[in-house]
Amino acid sequence: MKLPLTAIAEPATMRLISTAYFKPPVLRPLVDTDEELDILAEIEGLTSRRLRAETSGVGALDAREMIFRAWGHTYINAAFAYTRAEGNRFNGGERGAWYCAFEELTAIAEVGYHRSRELTRIGRFHDEAIYQSLLAGFIGDFHDLRPAAKPIACLGADPAMAYPEGQALARALREDGARGLIYPSVRRAGGTCLVAFEPHTVQNVRPGARWKLIWDGSPEYTVTTD
Repeated sequence: MKLPLTAIAEPATMRLISTAYFKPPVLRPLVDTDEELDILAEIEGLTSRRLRAETSGVGALDAREMIFRAWGHTYINAAFAYTRAEGNRFNGGERGAWYCAFEELTAIAEVGYHRSRELTRIGRFHDEAIYQSLLAGFIGDFHDLRPAAKPIACLGADPAMAYPEGQALARALREDGARGLIYPSVRRAGGTCLVAFEPHTVQNVRPGARWKLIWDGSPEYTVTTD
């Protein structure tokens, strides 16, 4: 598929993560010296996929691609290190990607859909989830699916059908050196999403607002700031 390139300068795209993963380092209060901290960090590294990615790489992710010494580098690296076995729309199970949206409501709609999907699997729609927004800047040329004149298989609503198509497209683009892909949101009409294929393209990560999503007996949820 021949895709056009679009030059962008987006200073504040939004990615939402669970507040369970947004917290200061938890090991430091447990020890008295840096030597003890190193020992605990080594133990943590045995189970942390992100730490293993940063030291030796995991799956199709090379340790030399990881980001260091910048605020938010752990969140960037985690996005690429942790994957679902079946992958997502534009990444397989061997390598993650950084997904974000150009608008707050689009980012909320994307995470809300996936949370509702999980609740559907267990048949219980009573839940609260708090998400921390991570703002990030992107600049440069990105391949763009928005100008497509006809429906594209990878943008289908059913993950079982669309994700394999999107993963194949992303692999082909990465082999050609693409840094990422802009695409219309599948979960919010008129919204725009971006997926970054390489950690170094994610710039100036910093925290934004917090959002609470509440399910009260149905797949429809309400949204408030937390």
